[in-house]
Parts: sequence; C-alpha cells; structure tokens
Amino acid sequence: MTWSETEYLDCLRSERRGYAWVMRHHGGLSPEEAAKAALERYPYEPADAPFRGLIFHDEAWHWAMLAIHGDRYAVEHPELVHPPSDYEALE
Repeated sequence: MTWSETEYLDCLRSERRGYAWVMRHHGGLSPEEAAKAALERYPYEPADAPFRGLIFHDEAWHWAMLAIHGDRYAVEHPELVHPPSDYEALE
C-alpha cells in the first residue's frame, strides 16, 4: 500500500491507541505501561522501510490479545475473537 506520511501517522496513532486501550482494560497495565507497550508494538517506520506498516494487516485488538493470551487466544477465549463495542468506539 502506498500512503502519505499523514495517512501513515494517522493509522499509527489509531493502532497505538487501540493497543494501549486493550492492554489497560484486558491486560491490567497502567496507562503509562500501556502507552509504552503500544510504542514498542507499533514503532515508527521510516517511509523507505521495507514492508512499512505490515503490522496494520491485523488490528490492534488481535495483536494485544496475542500478547495477553498467546497464540491460542481465539480457541481458548472465543469470546475475545471480536472486540467489544467500547473498543470499536475508539475509531
């Protein structure tokens, strides 16, 4: 995907916000810890980085659930496959 720097930064901010929300509400992290985790999961990638933004192919909900519950979260916690409306409202 080719996007402008503004589009990339908007997407990056949105995914960081979603990831931090999940880490606070489901992962038990403080707001500061959740923000740090989001920055680590979603580092800024320069425009010339190969595969820039590839992490965006799945939403922050999925990546946070993997971090909290592991690779089998969808099997072991089927109620967590789809994000709740509170998470969806972040958009």
